[in-house]
Amino acid sequence: MKMLSDPYFFQSARRSLLLAAALVGLSAQAADPWPVKPIRVVIPFTTGGVQDTLARSISNELGAALGQPVIVENRPGAGGTVAANAVAKSAPDGYTLILAAASHNINGSLYSKLNYDPVKDFVGAAYIGNTSYIMVVSASVPAKSVAEFVSYAKARPGQLNYATAGSGSATHLAMAYFSGMAGLDIVHIPTKGAGDAMTEVLAGRSQVMINANNVALPFAKDSRVRLLGVTSDKASPFVPGVEPISAALPGYVFDSWFGLLAPAGTPADIVNKLNTEMSKVLKRPEVIERLTRQGIEAGSMTPEAFGQLLRQDFERMARVVKTSGAKAD
Repeated sequence: MKMLSDPYFFQSARRSLLLAAALVGLSAQAADPWPVKPIRVVIPFTTGGVQDTLARSISNELGAALGQPVIVENRPGAGGTVAANAVAKSAPDGYTLILAAASHNINGSLYSKLNYDPVKDFVGAAYIGNTSYIMVVSASVPAKSVAEFVSYAKARPGQLNYATAGSGSATHLAMAYFSGMAGLDIVHIPTKGAGDAMTEVLAGRSQVMINANNVALPFAKDSRVRLLGVTSDKASPFVPGVEPISAALPGYVFDSWFGLLAPAGTPADIVNKLNTEMSKVLKRPEVIERLTRQGIEAGSMTPEAFGQLLRQDFERMARVVKTSGAKAD
């Protein structure tokens, strides 16, 4: 009975209980590190597009580095907003990510209303790289340069059309931006993905498009199409001899970043681990070569730097959308 009335007894017992609880917590953490199950990477467009191809190029290596499978899931719709909305509202536990690109930020200005915020509802987990785009015309178009195409299109207002990977996609805005700056009247033909858009131009049903490097490059020598210009501010090492569009349309530049975004609120330790392992994967010679074949310049940056890039790019794309006059609603 004396022990029950002894204050030192209670203090000692309390310390023992707190220590036991702490040890249990540490044990649980040690037994349950991230990741303990497969990681899902959502692609906002159909198979064959740049984001899909990129994701499948690195998924095995990233999965091996993290010790869990990385599953690529295509979820197309509404220019990428279906996938982005789903990921934004998923649990912030590191198991659902989106492989996003410039179109992610474009949608913030292209659509008058979204059910998510492209910047505030995500965290930049792992930057992957950057790419430019290529203007491709059907062989039925006689133009041999960007300047000649502008003249050809101006003489035929409303008679030509351009194919894209869908309303709100980077391929949509890149061409709408070009048309707006050049003062052209060209009809937009959205498709389900970049591969489908390329098919439309190859078949001659659409006369022009601006498509991602990895989709356009395989057709550089195809007689059904012609590569006229690149969207970078200087000549691209991926397509030697093809002039920058800015040579005919001063001030025109359009490129895209790629990276894995996680839902806002994802723990910093998970984000940092994902960032670290992705950076290691992107330094492997075989991965660099794989991305180079797709016209992507691999790179890495910290989550903080990637977050800053996302914010700056959102503002830049807002200006581009305004100039293009494009709307997706």
